Formats: sequence, C-alpha cells, structure tokens
Amino acid sequence: MMAQYLALKAQAADCLLFYRMGDFFELFFDDARTAAQVLDIALTSRGEHLGEPIPMCGVPVHSAESYLARLIRAGCRVAIAEQVESPEEAKKRGGSKALVARDIVRFVTAGTLTEEALLEPRRANVLAAACDLRGQVGIAACDVSTGRMELEECPPDRLGAALARLGASELVVPEGWEQAPPGAIPRPPREFQSESGTARLCGVHGVATLDGFGTFTRPMLAAAGGLVAYLDHVGRGRLPLLLPPVARAGAAHLAMDEATRASLEIVEASGGGRKGSLVDAVDRCVTGAGARQLAEDLSAPLTDAAAIAARVALVGWLHDDPLLRADLRGALRALPDIGRALGRAVAGRGSPRDLGQIRDGLDGARRIRDHLLRTADRPPLLDALLPQLGGHGALVDRYARALVPSPPTERGQGGYIAAGYDHALDALRETAGNARRAIAALEARYRDETGVAALKIRHNGVLGYFIEVPARHADRLMAPDSGFTHRQTMAGAVRFNALALHEEASRIGEAGGHALAAEEAHFAELVALAIDAREAIAATAAALARLDVAAGLAERAAEGHWCRPEIVAEPCLTVSGGRHPVVEAALAARGERFVANDCTISPDDRLWLIGGPNMGGKSTFLRQNALIVLLAQAGSFVPATAATVGLVDRLFSRVGASDNLARGRSTFMVEMVETAAILAQATERSFVILDEVGRGTSTYDGLALAWAVAEAVHGTNRSRCLFATHYHELARLAETCPALSLHHVRAREWKGDLVLLHELAEGPADRSYGLAVARLAGVPQGVIGRARAVLDRLEKGRAESGGLAAGLGDLPLFAAAPAAPSAPPAGEALRARLAALDIDALSPREALDLLYALQREAAEGQA
Repeated sequence: MMAQYLALKAQAADCLLFYRMGDFFELFFDDARTAAQVLDIALTSRGEHLGEPIPMCGVPVHSAESYLARLIRAGCRVAIAEQVESPEEAKKRGGSKALVARDIVRFVTAGTLTEEALLEPRRANVLAAACDLRGQVGIAACDVSTGRMELEECPPDRLGAALARLGASELVVPEGWEQAPPGAIPRPPREFQSESGTARLCGVHGVATLDGFGTFTRPMLAAAGGLVAYLDHVGRGRLPLLLPPVARAGAAHLAMDEATRASLEIVEASGGGRKGSLVDAVDRCVTGAGARQLAEDLSAPLTDAAAIAARVALVGWLHDDPLLRADLRGALRALPDIGRALGRAVAGRGSPRDLGQIRDGLDGARRIRDHLLRTADRPPLLDALLPQLGGHGALVDRYARALVPSPPTERGQGGYIAAGYDHALDALRETAGNARRAIAALEARYRDETGVAALKIRHNGVLGYFIEVPARHADRLMAPDSGFTHRQTMAGAVRFNALALHEEASRIGEAGGHALAAEEAHFAELVALAIDAREAIAATAAALARLDVAAGLAERAAEGHWCRPEIVAEPCLTVSGGRHPVVEAALAARGERFVANDCTISPDDRLWLIGGPNMGGKSTFLRQNALIVLLAQAGSFVPATAATVGLVDRLFSRVGASDNLARGRSTFMVEMVETAAILAQATERSFVILDEVGRGTSTYDGLALAWAVAEAVHGTNRSRCLFATHYHELARLAETCPALSLHHVRAREWKGDLVLLHELAEGPADRSYGLAVARLAGVPQGVIGRARAVLDRLEKGRAESGGLAAGLGDLPLFAAAPAAPSAPPAGEALRARLAALDIDALSPREALDLLYALQREAAEGQA
C-alpha cells in the first residue's frame, strides 16, 4: 500500500494527498503533519517506513468538503486519490490479496472550486493565467463556477493593475518568467503558446475557428492556452464549464492601478474582508449572482457614455417605481443560483438538486419576463435583457416531468426521478416495494412460528437482510430442523438467515439495483440536456444578475436619497451635497450625521488645493469624490443631491501609504512610486486625488516635491485633481497657476478645545491646528506646552528672516551642549511652570499642595 501511496504522492507534487481508504481520506508523512495542524485533528501513526513510524491523520469521506474548505482557505492545494475499482474487481484481477487500484481523480485548488460548500455566494472565484509574448502580457481569466471567460492584453507595467481588478484566487504563469507575481503557480512554458491556445479553445467549443467569438491577439491566446491546460491538469482530463471567451478592451473601462484600488477600498477594506468596503456599503442585491456582478461593475466601471446611460436608466426606472421594484426583488430572492448549479453539472460534480435549481431558476426567469413585459416605458437595457430570460420551455418541461419537486443533493440512494416519468422504473420500484412488504409479512410469520415476539428482520450494509433475536431465545432457532441458519453471535443477540428471507432480499437487491441504474441513466441524460443548452442558460443567469444589480442599486439610492448622475464629455465634476457612502453608513450606525460638501471642478478650475487640520475631513472629501466618479461610471446613482460627471479615463488615488518591507520600500518610497505613476500616466481626462505629498521627508524636501508635483499636475498632466496639503506655502501657487483654486476644511477653537466642522470653504487655511489635534489625541500637556514654545520660536524666526527653519539653532532643543540659561524673570518663570502643568493628571491633594507651594513662593518673593 505504501508503494502505491508514494507513487500517487509523486504525481501530486506540492499538493496534500487525500488517499481514499474505505470511508476515510487518509494523509501520511508531512501531509499528515500539515493537515493535522491546519484542521486541528489528531495526528497518529500507521506502520513504519525506513524504520520510522509513519505519521497519519484522516477525515471522513462524507464530510470531506468542510475539511477541504479549511485547507483551501489556509492556502493548501489538495489532490484527491479515489478507489477506481471495487474490492470484488480487485480480487478478480489479482486474487484475494490484490490491492484496490487508486488514482488521482482531481486536484482541488483555490481557483478551480465549484462545490457550493467551498465557495462564497457573493464573491466570484477567478482563476487567471498570464504570460509575456513579444513585449505584451496576455491575461486569461475565468470563474470556473459559472464558466465566464475573458481575455485581455496589456503592457508589462499594467499587469499589476489588471490582476488587482480581477482579484484572482489563483494565478498560473510559465516557469521561469521573471515578471511573475509572488505566489503564482509555475507551469511548463510549452502550455503558453498562441497556437495551442487557439487549438484548445476551438476544441472546447467545438468550432473550427474563433472568429465568431471576437478578435484575439496572440498574447491573449497564449494565456488562454495556459489556462485551459491547467484546468485540464487539475480536472484530470475533465474540463469545467467554459463559455465562449470575450475579449476585454482596456479602453472600455475606467483604469485604476493597485494603489488606487487599495486606497479606495472598493471590494475589500484596508483591514481585510468585505465589511467596510465600498461594495459592502452599496450592495443591496438579493442574489449571490447579483452581488458578484455588482462587485465586478465597481471593479471595472465603464468609459462609454451610452453604456453608462443605459445602466443608469434601468436603475432610474426601478427607482421611480417602488412597487415594481419590490415585486422584482421578491421574485429574484426566491431564485436559486443557476449559474453555479450549471457549472457543477458541466464539471461532473452536479447533483439532482442542481438540476432542480436549473429547472426552478429558468421557470422563475420566465415568470419575471412575463411580468416585466406587461410594464410600460421600459428602458432600452431592459428590453435587451428580456429575451434572455425565456426560451427554455422545453427544457423546463422535461425537468419538471423527470424530477421530483425537491431533488436530493446525493444521488446514491435514488428517489429523485419522478413517478410516471419512466414506467419501467416505476415497475422496479413497485417490485422492491412489494418485496419489502413481503419481508414485513415474513417477520410476522417467523414470530408466530418461533413464538419469539422480539424477533426482528434487520438490514445493514455488510450482512444485508438478517433475522435477529435476543440471545436467550437463540436456542429455538438453532435446532437443525428450524429452517434457520446461524450467521453471527453478538453480545446480547444472535443473527440468522432463512431461505425465504434470502429470496425476498435477492428480489429487493435486484430490483433496487436496476432502479438505481435506471435513475443514473436518466440523470446523465438530463445533465446532457443542460450541457447542450449551457450558453443559453448562462445568458439567463447573467440577465438575472444584471436585473438584481439594477434593482439593488435602485433600492440603495432610495434608501440613502442618492441622485441620478448626469454623464457628460466635458472634463468636469460638479457635485452638490456629496457624501462618502462608507463613512456615512458608519456614522449612521452610531447615530451621527455626515456633513455633506460640494465640489465644482471645470477646465478653468481643475486643481483644488485643500488645507486644514488633520481629522478635519480632507481625506474623506477626496475619496468621496473619487467614489462618486466610480459609482457614476459603474452605472449607479451617487450619494449626493446633484452630480454632473465628466467621463474619466483613469482614476488615481494617492491617499495614505505604508511600508512595503517585503519589496524593500519605506513609506516615503511607496508614496513616491505612486506619485511617479500618476505623473507618468494621468491625462487631461483623468481624475486624481493626492493627500499630503512629501510628508515623509524633510520639510524643505517635502515642500519642494509637493510644489513641483502640483505644478506638473496643473501644467503638464492637466488632470482634474484634488490636492490636500499642510504646506501653507503652496497657496502661492495660485499666483502662477490660473486653474488652481484654494480651499480648506473649517475648524474652530472654542474655550481651548478644537471643534472640527468637516465643512469645506474657499480660501487658504489659516493654520493646521496640529497642536490642538495632538491634544485631542491625548499627548501629555507638558509636551504640548513645549511644542507651543518651539512653534512660537519657529514662527518668530520665520517672520524675522523669512526662512522656514530660522531660529532653530538658538533653541536648546537643537544644541549639542546647551549653555545654562540665565534666570528668567519671576513672572515668566511662573507662566512657564503653569504651562507645563498636566492639570488633569493632578490628584486633589497634589493640586492643594501646589497651591500652598505657589503661595509660599509668592510670599518669599515679596519679602
């Protein structure tokens, strides 16, 4: 057995090997150690190998999916080795001691999951492949659970942005590719060839040419070849559902780099997870498919004004009719996820329940279509979607006749083919049913004949049917002429066989076996029907998802009083009463109100320089306007009272930064890399938000960089830009940059406390309120007092000499060996002593003692 295991493990490579032994999947050696730690199960041993005990652990076959889910989430990959013959077949092949043959039937990896228990309903599960061909990168991506596949091409420096948009669970690349991102799975380079990619796609879809699907470049086809080859490898020759590939044109979608996506927290919050992200704040979809489509829309907003207008019009139509919207959402909520059910069926992992879901989903889609066809003034996008919701009448009728109303998830016990669909199957079931009634009659007869009222006829998977009596009555059945044959003695019971029981059991087994075989044959026929109609079924699933997205966005707009955006070609942005959807939701949960702000950017006023205190709302203002652009171009209403959005080709966000130690980059280096990308790629049609450029270096360097960056964005890139800064000196740019205007977030000091108003006003900020914010943060009063003294000296020095750092050399803080200061006047010493006091930290007794001490000092001074 170990020889067989080791041979299979060699095929599994870096995957954990699930080795089937009866009702368990067993793991050995290092695989067992890893699995035991991840799954928190017992690590045992079995036999020896090279003189050492063999570590072992195992999981039950019937609950393997839950264990697989935990392993996949932990980053493991698993190879499934099943028994490919029965013990009886093994005995016929090699005698009584023959080992049952096993083989790896499937590799379970993060990007190739189809099982419902292993997938998140509201998140797509993308597998991607990438390769370089003649200086261009080809990318192929598919969601194996639904079959959707897209191909694209990009320059090498845009690979990271493309992969960030996809959010792939798994990425495969050619071995030895220097540009491969960390964590990618290397595969043989021969699989990444455009010719083999074309051949594989033609083979999958049964066509002689791909021309009917679109125009694909050689890098795209090379990546597709690698993707399909990997799927063929993990499926051991059985491919999952793959729909015809779609070529993705980069210019058709709003471009965003990795840093921008992370900064705006579109589908994942900065701390990880969905909660706190944009999609979490926006998502009101009632189906998993709709939630997945919404996340895709927000990850790749459109740049075509007509396409955006079509989506917005559908949202607006549903927004204006609350009753229709409620009816539609109620109907959608009741539908199963037919896209993923189809994916499991095509991949050979389907169940009767999946076919039932396809039946019910298609029938529900037809009812939704019929309802919507009776409405008036339908928007064009809805009229385009309605035909995709029908056309499945014959398939639905066939499934309705063939399947029971609620099919089971397992087909091993049968019972999922409806009565009346196959008369021969009905006859087999009747035979089995009659035999069971005959067994019940036998049990009653045996009780009468033996006088043993406790006699029972039982059944298990090992012995089949048998007669069982309590041990104290066994002698009555042991007599040679009793007609019973002893089979097994238990602790408190004895088991027997009888000729009549054997005959009835044979009839049951034969009829039941034939019935199961007949149901399996029907199941295969029904799955084949779904496979033949896979593209039409997938189109229906996509149409339902699009309706769910539109209805969900309409619901969110009504709930939050969002407005319908106007999309124009002019590079402008006019927002009245704009709000940040995520921050507003968080404040509402605490019973607080979000302060809305306006933003008006035009070609003649395209760069806003925004000052004001930390925590005053600058970063929120920057992000909320970027999100309003993103939502509008995704086809949504936006959180504002009115909004006009000039189409944006690229969106950039450089707000906040952190170290990237793995790549050897400090916070300031990360900031500069992101800033460099903006200056190199932003165009006149781009929208840029910049926050505190230059803060990670010296004051002079930081100010110089911020000054130069602002000038470049204004004069060279000419992008629409919101630029937040603490450098007051940048206000002088308004003298030389005619399209730059000055703004600030308002704040007030009231009785020594800082009041942040979160309102935007015109004009430069008078100061940063840094010491007030530090006090709010709990910095000790003594440090605040010292900082205030340093600040006074700095501002005095700058006023006298005009230099930012003038006067610093005179401060003892900066002297290597400060001279002992002369005694200050008594009044000045008292003021300094009082300023340094941390009054909140004084106990009542300490405060009283201090007052007595000050009184004594005052009396001594007068003397």
